[in-house]
Amino acid sequence: MLIETLETARDLGRLKEILGVLVRHGFGDTVRRLGLADKLERAGAKLHWHLPTDLARLEPPVQVRLALEELGPTFVKFGQILAGRADLFSPPWIAEFEKLHSNVPALPLDALRPQLRADLGGEPEEVFARFDPEPLAAASIAQVHRAQLHDGTEVVVKIRRPGITEIIEADLRLLQRLAALAEVELPHLRPFHPQELVREFARSLRRELDLAAECRNAERIAANLAALPYIMIPRVHWRYTGERINVQDFIAGVPGNALEQLTPEAGFDRQLLARRGALTVLKTIVEDGFFHADPHPGNVFYLPGNRIAFIDFGMVGRLSQRRRDELLHLLLGLVEPQPPTVAEVLLDWTSNAHAVSLSQLESEIEDFVDQYQGVPLAQLSLAQMLTDVTAILRTHRLGLPSDLALLIKAFITLEGMGRGLDPDFHMAAEAEPLLQQVAQARYTPRAVGRRAWQTLRRSLSTLEHLPEDLTRLLRNARRGRVQVHVEVAHLKRVGDQIDRSANRLAMALVIAALIVGSSIVMTVRGGPTLFGLPAFGFLGFLAAVVCGLWLVRAIWRSSHRGEDE
Repeated sequence: MLIETLETARDLGRLKEILGVLVRHGFGDTVRRLGLADKLERAGAKLHWHLPTDLARLEPPVQVRLALEELGPTFVKFGQILAGRADLFSPPWIAEFEKLHSNVPALPLDALRPQLRADLGGEPEEVFARFDPEPLAAASIAQVHRAQLHDGTEVVVKIRRPGITEIIEADLRLLQRLAALAEVELPHLRPFHPQELVREFARSLRRELDLAAECRNAERIAANLAALPYIMIPRVHWRYTGERINVQDFIAGVPGNALEQLTPEAGFDRQLLARRGALTVLKTIVEDGFFHADPHPGNVFYLPGNRIAFIDFGMVGRLSQRRRDELLHLLLGLVEPQPPTVAEVLLDWTSNAHAVSLSQLESEIEDFVDQYQGVPLAQLSLAQMLTDVTAILRTHRLGLPSDLALLIKAFITLEGMGRGLDPDFHMAAEAEPLLQQVAQARYTPRAVGRRAWQTLRRSLSTLEHLPEDLTRLLRNARRGRVQVHVEVAHLKRVGDQIDRSANRLAMALVIAALIVGSSIVMTVRGGPTLFGLPAFGFLGFLAAVVCGLWLVRAIWRSSHRGEDE
């Protein structure tokens, strides 16, 4: 099906390349089980099935990471998304995914010039007072050059790689089809929800391709943090910004991965920086519901006056008000601690919780949280607690919604950065006052009144349209267009049990008929005999005995299977 529906010959060539890399890294058996090898070879493409001995000795997580790196930008980005899914993958896999980097060489300026000329309306050397031909950094989607505006402002120019959109779209088409095929042909991958993962990844990657969207994200977060004078977000220069290019202020500071430069002699207070960074990100998550989803050291700079600058808002997280309320209850339940609250929130988050024993899952969560009862906040690691919670969910094959997985990754990264600045930093201790403040704000008379008014407006709107909805329902009912779908858990199993019972009942009727018929035949004189008895009557009784023994055995096995279940 996949081979027949490829849109272009280029897609077929790319599929061959992908499968070749998988085979080379030890996943030939998976390729065969997907049924792609034979179809690809019938289409005229040959795969080389030789596995290098040095790769054969590597652990599966390492092999997957090397394969993703070889497959290029789209798959590297996919692996980086998977690095945030601790609810689906165990620590060894997460550790390998976190090593993924887009080791892409920078393009020469001449390769970018036609696109730059179209986006800027002129040569970059004319549009800017100065434009450095050598890039500051290069990644899979874009590369960054330093420049200067005519008013003297130092800026960075982020330029999307020419042709990268077409390459990524082709890879996404193949990924979506491979994910659908994997869910059918590889049942052990179903708990990972391959199609859902690919859809989430495609949405994230397409947003990241729009460099203007990154700037809109930056301005939104800057507005939310305007009351914090120690936080800096680069200013966007919209005159030069579009989908394929953006221009922002250049940040001159200490990079987040150069902590050795943050000395008291240079005027830095590392404890203060850790607290300010943590409270800033917590505010954007809990209060605003719009946060930097990738706050790793490469996206953070420390400035004189113990200020902090955040850059690169290509990946952001969004939380609805309802989700923020749930998160607030979860975090308070972890730091206070309140085991039943944590269990209740997590069970609400896992939409497929019906597939496991809810009592067992709730018991495990309560036991986990209860172990922190009485532990001082200064000794709690919020990141470790969240990691342990996701491990419990992973054990039960329960995945979190994508926005929450992104959020937990941000929390874990944030606490790691805080500990890097200050070994005595404790996220739980820093978070509790803000969480209590936000929780209290949720229940002020004004906030309660506002929510009540919003609920009333929605109710009135529903009532306003109720007559129209009823009219439409009755009209469809008269036309026979009303369909009722009823889903009953384990309905197939119940149907199978009914079917088996009907078969046994039919067999019992056959046995009874054999016994009655054989009894009648026994009274008829004449005809062939066996052991001095009428042959047909004897055979009828023998068949009844055999069928009866089979029926007794079937009933016995069924009863014992029910006890085991």
